[in-house]
Amino acid sequence: MLPSGALEIRGLPAMAAKSKKRKTASPSKKNTKRKSQGGGRFWLRFFVVTVVLLFGALVYLDAWVQMAFSGKKWAIPAKVYARPLELYTGLPLSQEDLSAELKALGYRFNRSGSPNSVERSADTFRLFTRGFQFWDGTESARELEVRFYRDQVEAVYDRDGQPINIARLEPLQIGGIYPAHNEDRLLVRLDQLPVGLRQALLAVEDKHFYEHNGISVLSMLRAMWVNVRAGRWVQGGSTLTQQLVKNFFLTRERTLLRKGVEVIMALLLEFHYDKNEIFEAYVNEVYLAQSGPRAIHGFGLASQYYFNTPVENLRLAQYALLVALVKGPSYYDPWRHPERALKRRNLVIEQMADQGLVSAEEARKGKSQTLGIGKRTSRSRRNYPAYLDLVRRQLRRDYREQDLNSTGLQIFTNFDPLVQWRAEQSLNRVVNSLEKGYELPSEGPERLQGAVVVTGIENGEVLAVVGDREPRYAGFNRALDARRPVGSLIKPAVYLTALESPQQYTLATLLDDAPVSVQGADGSLWEPQNFDKKAHGEIPLHIALAQSYNQATARLGMTIGLDNVIDTLARLGVDQELQAVPSLLLGAVEMSPLEVSVMYQTIAASGFHSPLRAIREVMDGQAQPLRRYPLEVEQKFTGDVIHLLQYGLLEVMREGTGRSVYNGMPATLNVAGKTGTSDEQRDSWFAGFGGDHLAVAWVGRDDNGETPLTGSSGALPVWRRLIAGLNERSVVFSRPAGVEYHWIDDKTGLLSKEACQGARYLPFIAGSQPIQQAPCNKRRGRIVDWLRYWFQN
Repeated sequence: MLPSGALEIRGLPAMAAKSKKRKTASPSKKNTKRKSQGGGRFWLRFFVVTVVLLFGALVYLDAWVQMAFSGKKWAIPAKVYARPLELYTGLPLSQEDLSAELKALGYRFNRSGSPNSVERSADTFRLFTRGFQFWDGTESARELEVRFYRDQVEAVYDRDGQPINIARLEPLQIGGIYPAHNEDRLLVRLDQLPVGLRQALLAVEDKHFYEHNGISVLSMLRAMWVNVRAGRWVQGGSTLTQQLVKNFFLTRERTLLRKGVEVIMALLLEFHYDKNEIFEAYVNEVYLAQSGPRAIHGFGLASQYYFNTPVENLRLAQYALLVALVKGPSYYDPWRHPERALKRRNLVIEQMADQGLVSAEEARKGKSQTLGIGKRTSRSRRNYPAYLDLVRRQLRRDYREQDLNSTGLQIFTNFDPLVQWRAEQSLNRVVNSLEKGYELPSEGPERLQGAVVVTGIENGEVLAVVGDREPRYAGFNRALDARRPVGSLIKPAVYLTALESPQQYTLATLLDDAPVSVQGADGSLWEPQNFDKKAHGEIPLHIALAQSYNQATARLGMTIGLDNVIDTLARLGVDQELQAVPSLLLGAVEMSPLEVSVMYQTIAASGFHSPLRAIREVMDGQAQPLRRYPLEVEQKFTGDVIHLLQYGLLEVMREGTGRSVYNGMPATLNVAGKTGTSDEQRDSWFAGFGGDHLAVAWVGRDDNGETPLTGSSGALPVWRRLIAGLNERSVVFSRPAGVEYHWIDDKTGLLSKEACQGARYLPFIAGSQPIQQAPCNKRRGRIVDWLRYWFQN
């Protein structure tokens, strides 16, 4: 009898019996089965999750590889260039200056017939220039012969002896604007590399590169065996593709996990991209040197760094050294460890010979050569932090910081290396001499500091900026940021304001140099004194300016009106709010050397104001012009009134506070300028110009402490040394049509005659000369010697 509810199906009784048996199984067996089933489900889930995670990681890595490698691979820093040196017949240039510039550019002397080589003999330079892509076209590489006569280019010829109108050398790279990681590289195409370099790199690093799929299992197993035997990580067994992945995507840590990720990414890279594209990325990515904070990546930049030559011009011994450095740029540094570098380089050449890439004779010649690297002091580009600071500030008006440090801009500036070097030397040597002569502290905040700015008179181009007596120090830029009281540098603006009213004031107008006392709103008295503590009575206006008399200047300024003086300063280019207080007239105004340069630029340029320009052109990474910075000119003052002021500034240098300049300059050179000294001699200033350059110099202390210096004993010697080394022309002092010269009696300011004692020949705006005649003592008058040049030619 079947149990109640049982179905009559064949085999069921047996099954039921079995079922009954299972139901009566022991509890321990039941638990064992449940555990077994639960364990199986866990491992199944674990396997599924692992597969999903690995697949997700693979998808992520694949997307990462494609996104990073297909787009812009590197943040390319902006490169900043100096002005190119243009060679033409009649150029004022010494042989020493040309030699200095060629050396800075990395040319090799006493060699001929190869790129960037120079052969010098007597008064002739024979050089093989490099080509360069400028904003206005390409300058091809060519052979030149430059002949000199004294300190001037006599002629320029090509290799066939044909005269050349003008030849332009490539510009000196003076710096860059780098991304945060400070990597620098010069991108090159694979076809730009010498065939031998490519062969050497593959022979040493991965001779099966074009055969594998991104990894070499045999190499990894061999490396693993070596590492196990050594008990530490010795070899990586990486292919060239794996090296690229490690450098481009990953960190340098040595773990099995990172190695596994490296292998996967190498396979993905090879799956998506062509071998040549991977190879080209490698030659631009590989790290080959360290220059201070700047990391040198890629063979393009390394070639210029070590050999000062484009990569396409490298010879066997040179590119073999670069390939040798891939193994360890620090360990094989050719300056610090030349023996190691030489041994490693020769090993590279031997491997090339073993693989039939060079002949035995070529290998022998290559191994017999020296390393051939430049001097250690010249291996990195010169650093000009003060000028680069100015460039960066001007660029920020038009470009984002990201564009400046990642898009490979090429920035062409007005920087003149020859002027910069002389400015640096002048400041350093004069300040050192002053410290020794006056026994001043040479360390700490009490030491003297200084700054210099040099501009071109005709166009407002900033040619040189020195912000520290140690010019390579990228710290506080005094040329741009040290805003100090300018003292008597302000006075030309006072006299210019007066001379714009010719019916009231001329150079011959008598001014009162009596003591001054002005009560302020708080009841305090302003009582300026002359430097010599004396009052000089009535004196002609031109003498008051030349001798920098404070009392006469203060009286004149208050008479013509403080607001009018402030307006004149604004037209001169002073861009700041000024308080209409009497102390303004004697320089109680804080300005930087660059701001002073703007003011005096307008005076030197005969009343035409031009914004100072450090940048000339900007090109993008594909050498396409992006932006020009053309000359902008606006006339702020008439040439007639500026002529009178320039006469006064010429007199400052010949007979006034700046006359000591001729202790170190030829008497035939006519220059104009003004000294400045702030209260308690805390600041020594000088601003002056010749026919080509305007230069402003400041000397003082960072802690604003007192010094024993005046403008004529501190800053003026810096200026004098600088200008004396620049082959300067005399001030261009042509007489405008609206200006007349008359003989004047200096004591009375009245008309005189050439034959009369004390007569002086002064310029006047036509119709403003005196009418009355002074009594004449029959002795011959004179044209001051420094004016004789203009009136005898």
